[in-house]
Amino acid sequence: MPAAPVVPPPAGKGVRFRVRFLGLRRRSVLVPLTAAVVLVAGTGGWYAAGGGGRSTTAQGGDGGPADEVAPLARSMQLPWPREGQASVAVEGIGSLGTRGEQKPVPIASVTKVMTAYVILRDHPMRAEAPGATVVADQRAADESYSSVETTAPVLAGRKYTQRRLLELMMVPSGNNIARLLARWDAGDEKTFVAKMNRAAAGLGMHATTYTGVSGMEASTRSTAVDQLRLARAAMKDPAFRRIVATARVTAPGAGVTFRNTNKLLGHDGVIGLKTGSSTPAGGNLVWALRQEVAGVDRLVIGVVLHQRAGTSPAEGSAAAHEAGRALIAAVRAELPAAANRAS
Repeated sequence: MPAAPVVPPPAGKGVRFRVRFLGLRRRSVLVPLTAAVVLVAGTGGWYAAGGGGRSTTAQGGDGGPADEVAPLARSMQLPWPREGQASVAVEGIGSLGTRGEQKPVPIASVTKVMTAYVILRDHPMRAEAPGATVVADQRAADESYSSVETTAPVLAGRKYTQRRLLELMMVPSGNNIARLLARWDAGDEKTFVAKMNRAAAGLGMHATTYTGVSGMEASTRSTAVDQLRLARAAMKDPAFRRIVATARVTAPGAGVTFRNTNKLLGHDGVIGLKTGSSTPAGGNLVWALRQEVAGVDRLVIGVVLHQRAGTSPAEGSAAAHEAGRALIAAVRAELPAAANRAS
């Protein structure tokens, strides 16, 4: 893959401005020799079946039994990944199953789904609206030059629309943008993280703990079931749906256009949602697609976590995309027939 583009910095800056984008361009990741892990690179199903096929019951958000797998799913043969966790559900139909032990694992930049969810909850905007005006601070501008994480360029003192910043956070997975939005919303990142955890508790995500807003921290952990529950809630917001379906975004004032880290977007009905990868987290992918089932247009959401953990972010991301692609192909091929058999 070609090297990451180099963008000239604003006047007065004497350092190179590097914009990195995992999955589209090769990034250099600088890790101290004493580091234990590689830093993060931006990149409800309610029925659990263990890796050996033995079924168990997950817990719902209210502490009671979770919804069981939809009857039609029992005649489907989904190609669940052999490692990590996965979960798939269809709105209006139910769960198609969950595979893997639902223990909290690092989720990398999938964290930003909750960041966006809280921002849009606190600052609602119409699907096509620009939203509020946000002024980039010096910290966000300085962090644009990071050599150890995925960033998107902003200029200190420049005004940006809420929509554009959300796009820069979700499309190329700008960590500095996530932190900027958190400070704008809550005054400081710690207060915003507390909001994220309260939102998670409110959604019944009892196996989830957020310790940061971008996913850089390996201590931010969740499960496929919890992240599916969040994705279902987030996709109810028309503005969120538009943002995660954005194929590319240009950074104002920098002249750089980024493609979405989700390589499945735009294919096979996929309309989102978010990638994330790091050495401790492996590859992670939350995906959403539209599928006609028995004459009704349905939203299908899937989550794949912890693929090839311990390898490079690029290798983990590729594995998560491969696992997601296999599940999507099977859902598109088998779900309509299964629905017809069940009717």
